[in-house]
Amino acid sequence: MSSYRKILYHIIFRPKMSERVLTIEYTSRLYEYISGIIKNKKCYLYQINGTEDHIHLLSDLHPSLALADYIREIKTSSSIWLKSQSTFPKFKGWADGYAAVTCSYSERSRLIEYIKNQREHHKKVSFEEEYRAILNEYGIKIDERYFP
Repeated sequence: MSSYRKILYHIIFRPKMSERVLTIEYTSRLYEYISGIIKNKKCYLYQINGTEDHIHLLSDLHPSLALADYIREIKTSSSIWLKSQSTFPKFKGWADGYAAVTCSYSERSRLIEYIKNQREHHKKVSFEEEYRAILNEYGIKIDERYFP
């Protein structure tokens, strides 16, 4: 008998100090790079997008992987790549930590649209406001030490 699974995570992470260092004109290259990491881990990327100061991913997690290891690999590999690119000269690394919440497959389409619409969304809402709202929505206690 086969095993079946669908483990969706909405993942959010940001550069150190929430600096606005992800040059929008070149983020498609960053997203392609991260997509390759995800594919190599036998996971599926439904959507990736963000702004100058953070990234959202909607990704399936392969059951052979631990979430922390998966995110560490994405952040470590992409950090090395970003630092090697002249198009992201102010990038110093990713901030410690991340947000990762499980999502119902039935919410997939809504979340894909939400992530696609990040640049428009952040014309009205700051990253901190968005991040706090998502953490509150999932009942996650906020540690104020990680907010500037």
